[in-house]
Amino acid sequence: MSEIRLAAESRNEFGKGAARRARRAGFVPGVVYGHGHAPVHLNLPSHDLMMALKTPNALLVVPIDGKDEYVLPKAVQREAIKRTIEHVDLLLVKRGEKVTVEIPVHTEGELAPGGNLLEHVLQALPIEAEATHLPEAVTVSVEGLEAGAAIHAKDITLPSGVTLAVDADAVVLQVIAAQAAPVEDEAVEAEAGAEA
Repeated sequence: MSEIRLAAESRNEFGKGAARRARRAGFVPGVVYGHGHAPVHLNLPSHDLMMALKTPNALLVVPIDGKDEYVLPKAVQREAIKRTIEHVDLLLVKRGEKVTVEIPVHTEGELAPGGNLLEHVLQALPIEAEATHLPEAVTVSVEGLEAGAAIHAKDITLPSGVTLAVDADAVVLQVIAAQAAPVEDEAVEAEAGAEA
């Protein structure tokens, strides 16, 4: 995963008024915490942050006390209607440090014929990996799977240096048979009953 550098500014004003002023100026208030350090309050460029967060578990580089530090997004608060970023919590990480994150599970291939449905039991797979080498996603083949088939966490091939942070027997994907809806038959029976 590549690093995304953000030009952040140190923040000395706090409260709702200060946050509104920062947002009007094109910034998102944020706080960096971790490794026993006192929380560091920053203003991050709104557009750059929004683009960076399109990548799951984006590894961000922000200046803190004149030194570039690695951070991972931990919590993102969005405005309910417009979905703009209101505030972000960032976790300070070090090169070589292991972190636990969730990565998206993508599928490829076609299920066996017969109208079967693929259910994502886990939308994201919890994994543990080095903070500066987090995979963006895992891809799982569902080619030819029939109803009743399941893919467990242990069945998924992970990149080198990545381990599961969930029970190996946890179901990630399962194929379920399409339910036949006998709506038309019930309507015919109701009409026949009304005529009798």
